[in-house]
Amino acid sequence: MFTLAHLSDPHLGPLPKPRLSELLGKRVTGFLNWRHKRHRIHRGDVLHRIVADIKAQAPDHIAVTGDLVNISLAGEYVPARGWLESLGTPADVTIVPGNHDVYAWRTAQHPQLHWGEYMRGDDDGTFPFVRRRGPLALIGLSSAVPTPPFLATGRLGDAQLQKLAAVLDRAIGEDCFRVVLVHHPPMSDRSRHFKRLVDGEALCETLARYGAELVIHGHDHVHALTSVEGPRGSIPVVGVPSASEAPPGEDDPAGYNLYRIGGRGGVWRCEALTRGLSNDGDTVVEIRRTVLVGD
Repeated sequence: MFTLAHLSDPHLGPLPKPRLSELLGKRVTGFLNWRHKRHRIHRGDVLHRIVADIKAQAPDHIAVTGDLVNISLAGEYVPARGWLESLGTPADVTIVPGNHDVYAWRTAQHPQLHWGEYMRGDDDGTFPFVRRRGPLALIGLSSAVPTPPFLATGRLGDAQLQKLAAVLDRAIGEDCFRVVLVHHPPMSDRSRHFKRLVDGEALCETLARYGAELVIHGHDHVHALTSVEGPRGSIPVVGVPSASEAPPGEDDPAGYNLYRIGGRGGVWRCEALTRGLSNDGDTVVEIRRTVLVGD
């Protein structure tokens, strides 16, 4: 049995003090939003509680599906690297970037610069990268692109989708449980026009043709379970809340998932254990168990 922990959208604070030149364009609204509201929602003590609970569960690997930072200030990335190192080594933690990680064009390369070891494949390839961990093939996509003010859309692009098709197809013969990591959900009722994955339909078509065993994402800050119909049945698509959201916030309180995966030869079983803050916000409790794959 292999256990994969999945958390997302920690939105690490506090923000470093920005220079005036850094607040040009989109960052102005993001900075004001953080100062007036988001700093009360995304709290370090809550994130610490979630991470401590993850470590108590002793997972075999940890996946983080983006939005480590808030408005892509240059000073946000080194502290985020320190947080990643507190989670585990690059061999034990896999991340994909979110839209807040590339909030501005001038720092769009900073995730790769500062966190690159955490989002490279075993062959050091670019997105989509592939990491083999136990029976899993972790396939990391980047939907993170800088956008104009008031937009939080994502895009994969044709090149990434074409490579994904080849990766998924090749992995069919490698007796592995294919887990696709992406920040934006392929489809969502919450991620409407200004937050959606622009080529989500193309991603769903790729999954429908080549299959996968599990897709995990963040972005919407809620517990979510949908599916895409693949060549061998339904592919579960699972989202988790922000790992730092204090109740009562705007969305679901902080939580994460544990996926317990076993089997081989195309006969798999995957159970999701959803854990999150209790109503009083003081403890992390089990919320539900859901069999995603198998009986």
